[in-house]
Amino acid sequence: MKNVKIIIGLLLVSAFAKAQELQSYIQEAERNNPVIQAYELRYNIAEEKVNEVNTLPNTVVSAGYFVSEPETRTGAQRARFSISQMLPWFGTITARENYASSMAETEFVEIAIAKRKLALSVAQSYYQLYANKAKLDVLNENIQLLETYERLALTSVEVGKASAVDVLRLQIRQNELQQQKEVLQEEYLAEQASFNNLLNRKENIPVEVVQEMSIPTEDPKYGKESLAHNPELIKYDRLYESIEQSELLNQKESAPNIGFGLDYVPVSERPDMTFGDNGKDIVMPMVSLSIPIFNNRYSSISKQNELKQLEIESKKNERLNTLETAFAKATSQRNQARIQFNTQKKNLKQAKDAEEILIKSYVTGIIDFKDVLDIQELQLKFQMNQIESVRTYYAQSAIVNYLINQ
Repeated sequence: MKNVKIIIGLLLVSAFAKAQELQSYIQEAERNNPVIQAYELRYNIAEEKVNEVNTLPNTVVSAGYFVSEPETRTGAQRARFSISQMLPWFGTITARENYASSMAETEFVEIAIAKRKLALSVAQSYYQLYANKAKLDVLNENIQLLETYERLALTSVEVGKASAVDVLRLQIRQNELQQQKEVLQEEYLAEQASFNNLLNRKENIPVEVVQEMSIPTEDPKYGKESLAHNPELIKYDRLYESIEQSELLNQKESAPNIGFGLDYVPVSERPDMTFGDNGKDIVMPMVSLSIPIFNNRYSSISKQNELKQLEIESKKNERLNTLETAFAKATSQRNQARIQFNTQKKNLKQAKDAEEILIKSYVTGIIDFKDVLDIQELQLKFQMNQIESVRTYYAQSAIVNYLINQ
């Protein structure tokens, strides 16, 4: 029992180290990826719009000079100076700020979506690198194994227990494995370049991946209700709220605007008369009201906002259906990967048993190198399929984690 606890502890430590290593790559990608940086700049712009809308209309200042001075009882008017300021209805500026803030929140959700998509891409690329590296290790092991078989075959040829054809078959098989190895190396370099591009760094930087990954016996159980926390759905909630704020703003802007102003007219004194208001300048405060009596614009905007909300609800339902389909598919493929892994594990054990039987038969001098090659090819197939099952399992797990916002 003590040994079992130690083994379980080591497995947990290994899994934690693997997660930490991948998480560090994801964090580096989030810091450096230009797509994330672009989304963050869009969010900063949206936040700055809150300051943009927190303003009043321009103050109007005007001045005029009378070319022909009109005479009044108190004197001739020489010029006219005016200043006026329109003010929106009470609460309009606050409504504008709320609307701008709601749009900024929508952009913030876009950042969360972009980061999760980036994390998914980094994880899947990382698992592909692991698979390529693991397959290269398997190919190297099999090439070394074939070299051992080749030496046995050469020895058997010398003592008349095998033919030169057996040696040639083994050499041809080695050539094929060498070709697979070189192709895999090229695929690894291409995937490494793709991975580094996600992190926005030089393509030839080596990527450290874990030495071994295994499939756990059980997975956490998640229901479709977990999808409600996915940022792709939260985005539609934020958009819906922004339309609500837009309608509140529309209602405020449909109210009258109030204006205040002041006119100043300098008046010249009449030299031929003496009275108390002679040459008294004119000062005239003004109040104005802008009323949208004949404007259907605001009622049209209200109708548009209502239609936009219906559109957002439809899009959210469509997206939810898409996410549910993706969740079911990813969960199924993850379960299939476990089934395939366990099957390949059994097959590999049986193939190794068959290999041992064939090698032991060498002592009696009845080894058949054609059978050896067949078993070796089966072993390689099972090993490759097992690695691919591990990659598929973790790639689909990454999709599940993306969908349920884990």
